Amino acid sequence: MKTSDLVVRALEAEGVERVFGVPGEETLDLLESLRRSSIEFVLTRHEQAAGFMAATWGRLSGCPGVCLATLGPGATNLVTAAAYAQLGAMPMVMITGQKPVKSSKQGYFQIVDVVDMMQPLTKYAVRLGSGEVVPARVREAFRLAQEERPGAVHLELPEDIARDDAHAPVLEAAYTRRPTADDKAVEAAIEAIEDARRPLLLVGAGANRKRTSRTLGGFVEHTGIPFFTTQMGKGVVDERNPLCLGTAATSSRDFVHVAIERADVIVNVGHDVVEKPPFVMEHGGQRVIHVNFSSATVDPVYFPQLEVVGDIANSLWRIGAGIARQAHWEFAPFLEVKRAIDEHAAQRSSDASFPLVPERIVADLRRVLPSNGVLALDNGIYKIWFSRNYPAHLPNTLLLDNALASMGAGLPSAMAASFLSGAPAVAVCGDGGFMMNSQEMETAVRYGLDLVVVVLRDDAYGMIRWKQAVMGLPDWGLRYGNPDFPAYAEAYGASGHRVHAAGELAPLVERCLAAGGVHLIEVPVDYSANERILDRELPELSASLAARLGT
Repeated sequence: MKTSDLVVRALEAEGVERVFGVPGEETLDLLESLRRSSIEFVLTRHEQAAGFMAATWGRLSGCPGVCLATLGPGATNLVTAAAYAQLGAMPMVMITGQKPVKSSKQGYFQIVDVVDMMQPLTKYAVRLGSGEVVPARVREAFRLAQEERPGAVHLELPEDIARDDAHAPVLEAAYTRRPTADDKAVEAAIEAIEDARRPLLLVGAGANRKRTSRTLGGFVEHTGIPFFTTQMGKGVVDERNPLCLGTAATSSRDFVHVAIERADVIVNVGHDVVEKPPFVMEHGGQRVIHVNFSSATVDPVYFPQLEVVGDIANSLWRIGAGIARQAHWEFAPFLEVKRAIDEHAAQRSSDASFPLVPERIVADLRRVLPSNGVLALDNGIYKIWFSRNYPAHLPNTLLLDNALASMGAGLPSAMAASFLSGAPAVAVCGDGGFMMNSQEMETAVRYGLDLVVVVLRDDAYGMIRWKQAVMGLPDWGLRYGNPDFPAYAEAYGASGHRVHAAGELAPLVERCLAAGGVHLIEVPVDYSANERILDRELPELSASLAARLGT
């Protein structure tokens, strides 16, 4: 067989179902090998979008998503997606083509050193220099992409190598159990939690893995210890749970930080340094127990006094099994914080003003989406409101990126969710982020996806305008024009809609989800109160709550 056939057989052995990408002249042999395989090739309109889809596939399934690009500009277009997957701990395999390496008559046309370019952005980047190395290189790439901490890997397949004969046997995927934590570390964690007066559980990005969710839910139910999450830890434990205090790091002066400051032991599960610090440690302050796949990276604001290093699910199961509820635990201050969070979130959830306020948009989408519905966010100021006010019921049902935080990822991420699960999928994009990959509307229509795209229109880069206002700078340089979004969607063969009153959004989303197919809904949004609420009102209310609760 050709080397390109062997590559595809190796992908099949890894369980790959789809490859997202944009082929080029140098990848035509690989494309032909894919045509004759069990793998579906999803032709996208831009390599960056293909990378976002592959990364999200990896995030949702736990198995590496795969994307394909050609050499030169095709490969460079994957750079943002590589960083997205690497920082976000999403397992992804990128395959790019290259000019012939054994003899070339085209000089340096389109040639950049892609392997060298990808080295700092991936866990592994290598050229497939012969057919004989393909099985081992592909197996190693998938192993590393999936191994904790997951991330991006890159394989380069030169055009002449792809056409060479290959005879090496495919290596089957191997199952590896993660190491478990030391018994004495587990015993020390149990003792520290039982001795605490106000233990508190933090669910971070690293806990957002398939095997961790059930164990964490059982831990909370068994111990009765309240918990809060980071943005990328949302949904690991059902946030309808009355012990859920909300999400940290949306603002260091929000209500949840009042609870954090009153905890004497914080059990930090799945801490990931890419997220903004969910709390800041102080010398002589809280005791922190680090429960993770790997040891802590110590910095001036995070220096845990106890580490339980090993498989998270196993560690939590063992800690939970050894803990008895303690009569001296005092959770009343935490539950008071919970009441304040819920009351504040409800205040504008039924606001009838138009354009719509973010809180109303968040509440309406939560009301109409089922528990397994996937809501994929692009990046903008609305992400703060979804992080804060949208209770996720299941893991990875609120897809947001608090690592690279790249604009343009919302639509491709929702498309990957639709491809993978068949569950209701909704993308929420600002008008700026949507236009960065809006061409993938055609891809969604061509593949018959069921997808609703909510475009929040404010005709500006709203997040940066807010920061500009906070800094006291003039409102300048951040406004732009937009197309007629419903007509734009219809030009791609999708259905276009526009909201004219606050009460129209929820029933319109429901109708679109029931109808199936691809829909775009333009929603005018009013961010004018962000500065007043986020920068003045919340800090004042939090300070008042802290004073009322005392120490």
